[in-house]
Amino acid sequence: MTLDYHSMPFEDFPNFKGGEKKLRAQMYWDGRVRILHGILEPGASIGEHLHETNAEIMFILAGEGTIIDDGVPSPIRAGQCTYCALGHRHSLVNTSGADLEFYASVPEQ
Repeated sequence: MTLDYHSMPFEDFPNFKGGEKKLRAQMYWDGRVRILHGILEPGASIGEHLHETNAEIMFILAGEGTIIDDGVPSPIRAGQCTYCALGHRHSLVNTSGADLEFYASVPEQ
């Protein structure tokens, strides 16, 4: 299967997972796997959440921000990847003055 993000519409998700502002995303979901291209504007965040039934791999395409893994903040920037394993918590915050763009894959386990 090929997902064509060039033809997929963007959707806005205000306060995604309890975060600030909105997540702008192109999202594929088949009931088991979520694959998304997301953009966080400056000051936006994905709220802290627990991965009870899945894990998440997030690859940063552009910009920089802070990833918070199990309460521990770390800087993250374009070209880096973060992994949140089953049973762990994380959050992503755009702490920069430019958009933070990423791809993420969230497979159910």
